[in-house]
Parts: sequence; structure tokens; C-alpha cells
Amino acid sequence: MTPDPVSVEEVCRYLESYAPARLAEDWDNTGLLIGNMQGVVQQVMTCLTVTPETVKEAIDRQVQLIVTHHPLPFRPLKTITRSTIAGGMVLDLIEAGIAVYSPHTSFDSAAEGINQQLAEKLGLSKIVPLRPFDNDPDHLGAGRWGHLETAATLDQWVAKLCREFSISGLQIVAAPSATIQTVGIACGAAGSFLDAAISAGCDAFVTGETNFHTCLEAKAQQITLALPGHYASERFAVENLAQRLQETFPNIDVRPSIDETDPLRWVMPNVPQ
Repeated sequence: MTPDPVSVEEVCRYLESYAPARLAEDWDNTGLLIGNMQGVVQQVMTCLTVTPETVKEAIDRQVQLIVTHHPLPFRPLKTITRSTIAGGMVLDLIEAGIAVYSPHTSFDSAAEGINQQLAEKLGLSKIVPLRPFDNDPDHLGAGRWGHLETAATLDQWVAKLCREFSISGLQIVAAPSATIQTVGIACGAAGSFLDAAISAGCDAFVTGETNFHTCLEAKAQQITLALPGHYASERFAVENLAQRLQETFPNIDVRPSIDETDPLRWVMPNVPQ
């Protein structure tokens, strides 16, 4: 018997149940952003960001739906033409019949979303939101914080972060003698969560990236600040999301992008001694 076709709407409905829209930040743009709810889905690609590279990959792979963490469009487009990169990508996706869904900050804050996965990935226990949502029936919130079973030295903490994020280095604000046991987490560019981590009594705060003044504040407040990179702090979760969608919809093919890469890289100059 031929299995019933899966629609864009069915996948969207599942994603909404997994990362409800009520969890999204007010400034965000989430949900089905391009496409037809009645479209039939045979192949889905997950990615961190819709870029010219991931659009080309989706077209080459003949997918019908991209589930991207970062929205496209993020801010309103005044025109949709090929005179801009964003406009050109939107036109390419529409012409190829590819829908785009973004859960973004809903996915960050979901019960099993990125920040929860990050906290578990780093071995935290007694995990709770850094910023609880008022009157939320599921006691959810943004960011997470919790406790390491055993306190770590700075060297041990840096080594663990590099290992868990599969990176060769990271930026850090900390005294060499720092000891870490209580940790706050907020994926992406979330330096604004530093105050919440300090209020929670965290020894360390992990976010993908932040600005210089937040680093100065962390130093002044004597809290260890670790910056593994925006890409490293979130990309793993869209790979996990592909696996979750595949298990939920076994009759379609769901895979993460293989062409997506971190635009930033470490460069070690070859300086003569």
C-alpha cells in the first residue's frame, strides 16, 4: 500500500507543537515564511541559515521544504528582486517550489529546544530557564542554567567546550584561577542574558557571540564568559532536528544541509621567528 503523502501543513503542525509560537520573542519572525501549506513534501532539508549555498543545495536535492533556524526573511523586504541577495534567494525558492519554515527563538526556548540541548550537552543538572516566562503553563523560559556534577578548572572547562562543540578554540573572559560549577547558557548572540546569569549566581555563562562591552561587564562582574561562536552554539541542533523529523515522518527523506559551513574560521599567521 502506498503511504499517504505528507503535506507542508503536517510538518508545520508538528514543528509548532514541538516549538510553540508563543515561545518566540516579540521581534522575531517565525512559522511558514515561504510556500504553500497544501504542498506535498517528499524531502526536507534542515539548516542553520538560508544562504545562497543552502538554497542551491536545496534546489539540487529537489527538496520541497527547508526548515531553517534563522528566518528568511528576518526583517520586512521592501522589494523582492534580484538586485538583493535576500530577494534573489526568495525568488529562487519560490520558482523551485520550496517552502521555508523557521522556528527560531521558539526553538531556542522549547522544552527540548536548543538551550535545553546545550545544557544537557555540557553535562548540567537541575536545569531551569534563565528568564522564566510569566504565566507559562509549562514553566518554560529563555536560556538555561544548571550545575556541573563536579567543579571544573578553567583549563578543564575550555577543553570540554572545545570537545563538545567540535571546535579548535574559543574566546573567553576569565581569570586563570576560575572555578566553574554553576553555568548559564543562551545560544546564538545572547550577551543580553549575562545579567540573568549573574543574578542566578552562575560561575560561567556560555553564548555563541557577544559585543566588547558585554565582555568588559563579565570581567568586571568576575563571571567567566565563553564564546564558542554563533554557528557552533546552534548548528548541532538543526542536525538533531533532522533526525527528530525523520523519526516523526518516516515516509519522507529528512537530512541536514551538508554544504553549510561556519563563515568564520581561526587563522594562525605564519610569522617568521
